[in-house]
Order: sequence, then C-alpha cells, then structure tokens
Amino acid sequence: MGEVLSDALLDSLKVFPFLFLMYVLIEFLEHRTNVSRNKNLLRGRLAPLLGASVGLIPQCGFSVMAAKLYDKKFIRTGTVLAVFLATSDEAFILLLSSGAAAAAVAPLIVVKFAVAVGVGYLANALFRREVLSEPAEGEEVHGSPCGHDHEHDKPVRQYLVHPLLHSLEVFAYLLAVNVAFGIAMHYASDAVTRFLRGGEWFQPLIAAAVGLIPNCAASVLITQAYIGGFITFGACTAGLCANAGLGFVILFKNVRAWRRNLLLLAAMFAIGAAAGYAVAGIVRLIA
Repeated sequence: MGEVLSDALLDSLKVFPFLFLMYVLIEFLEHRTNVSRNKNLLRGRLAPLLGASVGLIPQCGFSVMAAKLYDKKFIRTGTVLAVFLATSDEAFILLLSSGAAAAAVAPLIVVKFAVAVGVGYLANALFRREVLSEPAEGEEVHGSPCGHDHEHDKPVRQYLVHPLLHSLEVFAYLLAVNVAFGIAMHYASDAVTRFLRGGEWFQPLIAAAVGLIPNCAASVLITQAYIGGFITFGACTAGLCANAGLGFVILFKNVRAWRRNLLLLAAMFAIGAAAGYAVAGIVRLIA
C-alpha cells in the first residue's frame, strides 16, 4: 500500500511544473483576448475554424469565454460547439508528461479538431437564420482557467496566485485518480482487466458521460484512465470530445434557456460517443 501511494505521489508531482507554467501562459493569453476587436471574425465564415483552434489550447478558459459569448448571442451555435468539442482541459498536458502515451497527443488533436470544425460548420449551416446581437461599444468578454473573472485582480494574483491555486487543484485530482487506479491494479488487477476487456464497446458511452461533468476532474480521470490502460483510445476520444470544461456551468446559469442548454448537452454526448466509436473502428482496422 505504501508503494502504491508513493508511486502515485511521484507520478503526480512530475506533472505539477508543467501545469503551473501552462496556467501562467493561459492566464496571460486569455486576459489579453479582446472580443470586441474580433467580433467580425467570430461571426464570419472562419468562425468554427477559429473556435476549434482556440479550443485546442489546453485549458477550459476559452470554453468559458465561448459560453459567455453564446449566451449573449454574440456567436452562433456551430461556433460554440466547435470550441466545446475542441476543449480538453488538462488532457494534452497530462499526455505530454506521461511518456509513452504522449504519442497519442497528435492523433487526438487531429481527431478533435476535425470533429469540432465539421460539426461547427454543419450546425451553422443548419441554423443559418440564427439571430445575433451586437456587443456594446468597448464591451469585452474574458475567460479564465477557473471560470471566474480575474481582470480586476492585481498582476501577482492574476499571473501567479491563480495559476498556482488551479495547479494545486488539478494536482489533487490527479493524485486521487492515481491512488485509486494504483489500488485497483494492486489488489484486483485480474478482475479489472477482465471487466475492461468485456466492456470495451461500452467504454465510449461511459467516457462521454463522464466528459460531460463540468469540472477539470473529468478530463483528468479520462486521461489518466487511458494512460493507465484502463480505457481504449476510442473511449478517451469520446470523453475528451464531450468535455467542454466549465462551459456548461456558464450556460446553465441562464435557467430560462434550459431547453437550449439540454439540447447542447445531448449533442455533445452524442457527438463525443460517435467520435469515440468511429476512432475505435479505425484503430481496429489498422490493427
């Protein structure tokens, strides 16, 4: 048991510096993003492409920003879906720092980007008569890694304290997941292996459902499950496509739009699961 705990702690500590540096960079980038200067791009033909591109940045701050813009009717449905589908929270950081599983980053980026762009353009075409609002003069919308606005904080809190606190939060999730997986493999490895092999075709559905949880713990759980060999690459893809970070927390604050929000949630689940099964099928053909 002591060995399981020490291994989990060491594995989690290895990732912490990458998390902190990434959050400092993302905090700076997200705070500097000015929506009012780019409103034409956010509504134009390139909107889903741009949305998918910023969504790939490994944090949920841009999904928070997209949710705010969508709730104010500044961007179209396809654009917010493109951002949400491309979002992966900490997944890419964890994969890059995991050794062998780092090879999965490139194909995962390609799949998520293709799905996000394709769905984004399709949704915008289907809802081409969607009525948009105009931002007020000088109005800005920011996102942040934790979903709270930091633009009025002092630089030390904004670029040091907040990234540090969020890194510690993710570290705690990561440690808990590593401990749980370590205990499972230590005491019941055969039973776990049999269960995973028998339920391989159900994994994309389960992973997509987990991905809908609006918390970075979901992406940590899905990614670590893949790194540890508990789920397939197809299931990992399903979960990370369905994961929109804290975007849905922002949308569901508008209780009057609950039907719209539930439809978007269902669409994310269906698209994530479909992407997962498609990837699983391709992997089987290649293998």
